[in-house]
Amino acid sequence: MIKAYAAFEPSGDLRSFDYDPGPLKGQEVEIDVLYTGICHSDLSMIDNEWGMTQYPLVPGHEVVGRIAKVGAHVTRFKVGQVVGLGWHSSYCNDCQHCDNNDQNLCASAQPTVVGHHGGFADKVRADANSLVSIPDSIDLASAGPLFCAGITVFNPLVQFDIKPTDKVAVIGIGGLGHLALQFLNAWGCNVTAFTSSASKQKEALSLGAHQILDTKDEAALAAAAGQFDFIISTVNVKLDWNLYVNTLAARGRLHFVGAVLEPLDIQAFGLLMGQRSISGSAVGSPAVMSEMLDFVARHDIKPVIETFAFDDVNAAIERVRSGQTHYRVVLSRD
Repeated sequence: MIKAYAAFEPSGDLRSFDYDPGPLKGQEVEIDVLYTGICHSDLSMIDNEWGMTQYPLVPGHEVVGRIAKVGAHVTRFKVGQVVGLGWHSSYCNDCQHCDNNDQNLCASAQPTVVGHHGGFADKVRADANSLVSIPDSIDLASAGPLFCAGITVFNPLVQFDIKPTDKVAVIGIGGLGHLALQFLNAWGCNVTAFTSSASKQKEALSLGAHQILDTKDEAALAAAAGQFDFIISTVNVKLDWNLYVNTLAARGRLHFVGAVLEPLDIQAFGLLMGQRSISGSAVGSPAVMSEMLDFVARHDIKPVIETFAFDDVNAAIERVRSGQTHYRVVLSRD
């Protein structure tokens, strides 16, 4: 039996929940969970904001754990290895995207917390090809958020060939943005932080920003016209996107990783005259996750976390709901 914490109704407290996962399949791995990050997507699933939650729901898709069992067909991993599990727990392995190592684009990919029990538990199961080995030099206690927040902001750097000479900017300095600043600085870019929070400006500089632009200052935004080769937006609220498009250089890109629910109100003229682009993405393939972990280890990049015991899961969730988290919450068995 797997002992977990599950939501049984929208917005309800999580309660103890035991379930039998059945026999271990040939391609599966069973992981003893050591740490699990809490992502805002977990809250969206708990509250059924996306209309696809199946209760009881065991959240948790930022998992760090040690392999306890491997299926008969698993050759890449051995019992005792420390691995990470993110948004996807399996792929079809038979489509063009899977063949091209773009498994995160697989239309049949199985999300870890959609119709599948996640990492708010003592154990979790996933297909071996969805897991990545964690280098010994990475701090395991803070590693969980790398498997959702981290890969979400790292993946675009690879996909869009961001260059060390590029001038880049990050909108929003929170759970995603504080990692984007660290990645982009280590990448070699000139980094600007867009933030409306005066309290975050000093810390944004310490995390890797070279300069700050106040998003409430429309004059400052106007003065930044034509500056940035790449802007990554990590926020989930509606902004005046045309102001940001105007700050893009020719052939610049405004890239969304934050899930803004409102339609994007963007004038085509601002795109046409500078051959500018709008794009979006979420998470990344296991290969890019492994590349990210190597980069993290080389540059000593760490998510800034607050830690709660697994038994305090409801207090941890309320901390995330408060919006005051600094910057990610992690459940720990230590």
